[in-house]
Amino acid sequence: MEKKFKRTLITTALPYANGPVHIGHLAGVYVPADIYARYMRLKGEDVIMIGGSDEHGVPITLRARKEGITPQEVVDRYHAIIRDSLHDLGVSFDIYSRTTSPLHHKTASEFFRHLYDKGEFTRQTSMQPYDESAGQFLADRYVTGTCPKCGNEHAYGDQCEACGTSLNATDLINPRSALTNAPVTMRETTHWYLPLNKWEDKLRSWILDGHKEWKTNVYGQCKSWIDMGLQPRAVSRDLDWGVPVPVEGGEGKVLYVWFDAPIGYISNTKELLPDTWETYWKDPETRIINFIGKDNIVFHCIVFPAMLMAYGDGFQLPDNVPANEFLNLEGDKISTSRNWAVWLHEYLADFPGKQDVLRYVLTANAPETKDNDFTWTDFQARNNNELVAILGNFVNRAMVLVHKYFDGTLPAAGALTDKETALIAEVEAVKGRLSEALDTFHFREALREAMELARLGNRYLQETEPWKVAKTDMDRTATILNTAIQLCANIAIAFEPFLPFMSERLLKMLGGKTITWDMLGCFDLVAAGATLGKPELLFDKIEDSTIQAQLDRLAAIKEENRKNAWRPEPQAPDVDFDTFMKADLRVGTVLECQKVPKADKLLRFLIDDGMEQRTIVSGIAAHYKPEELVGKQVVFIANLPPRKLRGITSQGMILSAENSDGSLSVITTSRPVAPGASVK
Repeated sequence: MEKKFKRTLITTALPYANGPVHIGHLAGVYVPADIYARYMRLKGEDVIMIGGSDEHGVPITLRARKEGITPQEVVDRYHAIIRDSLHDLGVSFDIYSRTTSPLHHKTASEFFRHLYDKGEFTRQTSMQPYDESAGQFLADRYVTGTCPKCGNEHAYGDQCEACGTSLNATDLINPRSALTNAPVTMRETTHWYLPLNKWEDKLRSWILDGHKEWKTNVYGQCKSWIDMGLQPRAVSRDLDWGVPVPVEGGEGKVLYVWFDAPIGYISNTKELLPDTWETYWKDPETRIINFIGKDNIVFHCIVFPAMLMAYGDGFQLPDNVPANEFLNLEGDKISTSRNWAVWLHEYLADFPGKQDVLRYVLTANAPETKDNDFTWTDFQARNNNELVAILGNFVNRAMVLVHKYFDGTLPAAGALTDKETALIAEVEAVKGRLSEALDTFHFREALREAMELARLGNRYLQETEPWKVAKTDMDRTATILNTAIQLCANIAIAFEPFLPFMSERLLKMLGGKTITWDMLGCFDLVAAGATLGKPELLFDKIEDSTIQAQLDRLAAIKEENRKNAWRPEPQAPDVDFDTFMKADLRVGTVLECQKVPKADKLLRFLIDDGMEQRTIVSGIAAHYKPEELVGKQVVFIANLPPRKLRGITSQGMILSAENSDGSLSVITTSRPVAPGASVK
């Protein structure tokens, strides 16, 4: 039998205060967490939702160095942007704090010291990457070099993004510092480690035996890590930005950000509830839920629980960790460094009053079991075809009809027919499925069930046709419209976790009734005789021009990234002079040029080479119109063996240069020369 809890503590992964939050963060963590928290509150549960900014670590210092400001100034800026934009989206934190707060520093320091005094750490000395120019040790991510697997010259010390290989900084060829571009050296340093292997058996039993109900992606990743065997993990770093290591020998070292950040859940709870925080962390009657993205699964399911096990003193482990996968943008992985993202604070400025549209689309496309894709055309379609045409349409029709036939006063219902009885039964069934989906963190499925209420409403009005019935039977019309308005009230309840702004506006139109989840399925929520507010459109259409503006912005970003990423290809291996001289480079005049049939990339040239006319086939059709090249003089290799391309014998190769955007430019002369002239 499932255990019943007295209260629920919800935590959300702490966004890194090195930039704003984007739609990937929202879809992965904050929207689903808020849906669940709102649902629990509607049920009357004792629930708190804890959030905050993660403000320590090397990337903060890098941005500060780049901008010529202090790390504190960096995090102050982004903490405010993140906090305010999440609030404006309706994410209902009970507290949103930060890891630079004095209370957090004190809590994290005491946590480390408690484990240290218990002898839970080991101390190890190792060789770590060091930047002599900057005078500091480097995290693996801030070492770049050539990937030993694929030859990518811009691989990071933890991973090559070209081939996906996981690396260590010591694996790279010619490693350099991302801080100064100086060559990396190796220096000896000493750190404290949490021996995860000590807790492997307990973690195996707790997760693999005790939480088989966890999402497949979470359970599978945990099993993979545990089956490979857990290893000690460093809990300190050589850095001057963070929580100082509070023991002898800790000078110049701080708590590693992965150790420091999850303690923020505890310190933020302390800040919210200084006298009763332990009830939410140490009482077995509290259910702890960690909402995270898949890149944090290991930290929240293995590392942080191991920290809590090592600490003891009654700390409870999470009951569930419903992590989502990644959300891509227009078919491409979201990247903060490449600015390939939809930033929340920019969305709120570009789409004022449309918080619920974004919440709806991100939930409908939630990457719950696999990576998913956000596209602006889908965003527009879901708004126009679902929120406007289904949900908004039903509510507006019902409200307008009551104002038309009853002057905005809700009429009393008469005797119910089979139509109303069937509708009420269907709504009750939707409530059951909706509640089950929410209870099990299937928010995409839950949203579909909530939208089913609007579909039922549209179908009910189409089948009962109150605008026709009103010509002969106002009593029956009153029953139909009373039922429709009661369904609107049910919609306000069902959608409150998902679309809180819409729900609030709808309830205001219905008289401002206070709602609870228990009311869902009831058809006496709005009293007969109540005066309904003026009908308002809950959603409006998004025009093509608005979407095109967003697509144009992304296209400009992609082009800028391409330009910034382009570098000349590495020099080819040396060849001796005699080998080079074997290539017969000549100038020819283009007499004719035409496309090769059924070959999009190929052009067929007829070249005057000074002695005769020769045919050359070249793959530059995407870059030139044939008529642009007629009469031009081009450089070609004359002594390549003939070969057939699409049935045409090509007698040479026309030379082109590849630009940074991938376009090709044929090599020509700056002034006319005789056809057949050699290139020296």
